[in-house]
Amino acid sequence: PCMGICIYLLLSDLIEKVKILLDMAIEQTSNIVVQPADKEKIAKIWKTAGLLAIVTAIEFVFAFTMSRGPLLISIFIGLTLVKAFYIVAEFMHLKHEVKVLIWSILIPLIFLVWLVLALLIEGDSMLQLPS
Repeated sequence: PCMGICIYLLLSDLIEKVKILLDMAIEQTSNIVVQPADKEKIAKIWKTAGLLAIVTAIEFVFAFTMSRGPLLISIFIGLTLVKAFYIVAEFMHLKHEVKVLIWSILIPLIFLVWLVLALLIEGDSMLQLPS
């Protein structure tokens, strides 16, 4: 009987503490103040999304109207780079960073693209060697 009373007292004390913590949590969350929507930021997001949609629509037009070849691939690569720039600039907020940070990201990326192209060209020339 003594052990049951001790467990009952511990549980009732624990339940009381949980109720106090819940009341504190409700009180803290009820103090949230909703900020008004920033219409300028929303307009900028819609502008960027619209630009990306237009570039994608242009890609679709080229895909269904042009014949396959190096020109079409070059156009796709160029339009993809335009879309990548706007995604990185706006949604990743790189456009508003210091220019040194932007260049520290772009220069290694340029070298990486150059490396991939060089390896592809050299790899293809290895296949062309006479046996």
